[in-house]
Amino acid sequence: MTKDLTKGNETKAIISFAIPLIIGNIFQQLYNIADSIIVGKYIGASALASVGSSFTIIVFLTSIILGLCMGASVVFSQCFGAKDNAKLKSSIFTAFIFIGLITIIINLCAIFFTDNILIFMNTPQSLFNDVKQYIVIIFYGISFTFIYNYFCCLLRSVGNSFIPLVFLIIAAIINIVLDIVFITVFNLGIAGAAYATIIAQGISGISTAIYCFIKLPEIRFKKCDLKIDIKILKLVANYSLLTSIQQSIMNFGILLIQGLVNSFGVSIMAAFAAAVKIDSFAYMPVQDFGNAFSTYIAQNKGAGEALRIKKGVKSSFKIITLFCIIISAIVVIFSKQLMTIFISPSEVEIIAYGSQYLCIVSVFYFLIGYLFMFYGFYRGIGSTNISILLTIISLGLRVGISYWLAPTFGITAIWWSIPIGWLIADIVGISFIKKSVRNINK
Repeated sequence: MTKDLTKGNETKAIISFAIPLIIGNIFQQLYNIADSIIVGKYIGASALASVGSSFTIIVFLTSIILGLCMGASVVFSQCFGAKDNAKLKSSIFTAFIFIGLITIIINLCAIFFTDNILIFMNTPQSLFNDVKQYIVIIFYGISFTFIYNYFCCLLRSVGNSFIPLVFLIIAAIINIVLDIVFITVFNLGIAGAAYATIIAQGISGISTAIYCFIKLPEIRFKKCDLKIDIKILKLVANYSLLTSIQQSIMNFGILLIQGLVNSFGVSIMAAFAAAVKIDSFAYMPVQDFGNAFSTYIAQNKGAGEALRIKKGVKSSFKIITLFCIIISAIVVIFSKQLMTIFISPSEVEIIAYGSQYLCIVSVFYFLIGYLFMFYGFYRGIGSTNISILLTIISLGLRVGISYWLAPTFGITAIWWSIPIGWLIADIVGISFIKKSVRNINK
């Protein structure tokens, strides 16, 4: 099942495509939230800090793979929008081999350099073994991350955002059940949470791949199709590597912030781990909206529909603003109650630090909403270099301000650095929009 986003009402097309992405990412977040809730409640704050610190490293490495898949999906979407099925088929095979090889290299390097990574992250000695145990298990399952993200990006590029949702919901439920069984019944501790996650990822990845091979004629390859097209490889590599660089810069900046947070001790680490989970969950819908917007833009660019792109940009601004006003109010009002989802109510200090983070950052969710829209827009038209620039500005300011001011003003300097980075990146992003739309058909 595919969906042509070059026809019909622009707002309805974007929203209807984005909704399954949003619901799917809710369940994707449940992978991580289930680990954190069960680990925090049944093992303790130190274990939660270990999972939180591990999560930052894992996200950084998997973001490279996700970026490669997202970049390739832009090529798929443009081919689909242009109705060029031969080029689409060649792109799918070439991208799979290219990204698959890079994934293998990343996997081997991550496992080999685990200790060095944890030392670089200022991981406290008291947590070192737990973090290492958790992270190594996850690394061994990273191939499942590639398989799932590749085939999900393929489905979304041709307008199918529903099927990835179905498999993800099933996998999320399995993950939660296995978390409870491995930790509370078999007493596997933090390793149990890691095993639950990779088993669930394996199920979602393999299921999505099987569906694609059965339902998509574009990947029913004949023997003559099993060859690398050098011209397409260069195109895929250009989009994929640039998008991967953007994702890597984004998450490397977060990695540096995590290292600074780690220097403040276990209580701050636990507060940050819980607050970031809530934070990510709260603005996750606008992130998914940006990804949906990227597919919309790419298909319409392939079809030469500049007017639909312009209308889509205007609609997206309105949708993001309305959503962010609502979600910001909810997070500010219920910040302490949200923290107790992860932390025992008796951990007053940890809850206070986490609530402070949420009350500062959540007011400015509309800024990151616009930023995700800009990422989607520029990725969709093929100007990934602008997305990289915005990412460097946003994360560069965040890291710079944090390391400059945190030694003097404490942890709140890190909290305030986040919206400042978003704001400056947005100002730069909007300055390129009009010129980019005018140049669509040139």
